[in-house]
Amino acid sequence: MKFFQKSKKGISYQLPVVFSLLLIAVLLFLPTGYEDAVIYKGTERCSAEVVSVDDSKIISTGLIKSGEQSCRVRFEGGMFQGQEAEGVNMLTGSLQTDKIFVPGDRVLVVISHKGEEILSVNLIDHYRIDKEAILAGCFVVLLFVFAGVSGIRAILSFVLTVLTIWKVLVPAYLNGMQPVLLGLGIVLFLTIMIITLVYGFDRRSFAAVSGSFLGILTTCVLGMIFTDAFRIHGAIMTNSESLIYSGYEHLNLTQIFMASIFIGASGAVMDLSVDITSAVQEVVLKKPDITKKEAILSGMTVGRAAMGTMTTTLLLAYSGGSIALLMVFMAQGTPLDNILNYKYISSEILDTLVGSFGLVTVAPFTALTSGLVLAGRKGEQ
Repeated sequence: MKFFQKSKKGISYQLPVVFSLLLIAVLLFLPTGYEDAVIYKGTERCSAEVVSVDDSKIISTGLIKSGEQSCRVRFEGGMFQGQEAEGVNMLTGSLQTDKIFVPGDRVLVVISHKGEEILSVNLIDHYRIDKEAILAGCFVVLLFVFAGVSGIRAILSFVLTVLTIWKVLVPAYLNGMQPVLLGLGIVLFLTIMIITLVYGFDRRSFAAVSGSFLGILTTCVLGMIFTDAFRIHGAIMTNSESLIYSGYEHLNLTQIFMASIFIGASGAVMDLSVDITSAVQEVVLKKPDITKKEAILSGMTVGRAAMGTMTTTLLLAYSGGSIALLMVFMAQGTPLDNILNYKYISSEILDTLVGSFGLVTVAPFTALTSGLVLAGRKGEQ
């Protein structure tokens, strides 16, 4: 037990940082197997400045524009840096995906070439990577300023999560691995890494991870049951049909949807679990002779107080992305019973309520595990 009794600045607190850095380094260089997509062979990507535009081939019908926009661009990087060429911006009549460029815009282009000869230039979209880097940099600085060392640990957990999803979860799903079991494994791994970055390898981590994963398992089981009960097909997910038509018809989209329910709720579940574990630990430190039962009841009290706001967390997260859809329903006078029976609305209700089940159940689970693990150890504090 001595290893788990080190002070906060001891080796048990530093080891998760070392493991996270090693894992991040491995994931950065881990190939996904999809780097050399056929459609991007013989191409080069870079930013470019729009020098001039020709809108004569654009067909305007009210708000909708179709046809193509010709743009002359000057490449800002790559093997053609400084050169100019004509590029094409295809318009499909979709306000969601179409974009119109004007002289002076910076754009991301894909250059098809044969040796040093430019065959075609496709304008992908406005170039935003520099702004995204600035925003991410401000986020990192803010975390460091307000949280210090804890902020660095939060950044590590953020980067590790992004890389794990992109380099492990997504390729594995594309390769046809079992979605629910893989999702549970990834969530358990991330839960352990993120919570140990908060606490280090000690009893608090064990209590918080146990409570979190029990809540996530509850979400998983309910998600599977009610996805079948609601007769929801995984094709309800955005862009899933495009995935099927791209040659991935063998994928079980419904099980991927089931996994997305508990993956989406896992962050909030971890947050609540850590809050309750920290509260119980604080009570135990202030009253070392507290019994396990009293510690569990204290955790329950904290959990009940947190539920008032946490149960609306997922509701606001999901409904915030559906405001336009709700406005359409209201504008058209769609009856409420029609709305509640639409498949895409039912899937959002399923996401919200099942995820909220996880949040509600994680409170007693974590209160139980933290009370059992942390209390009744007066001689070990």
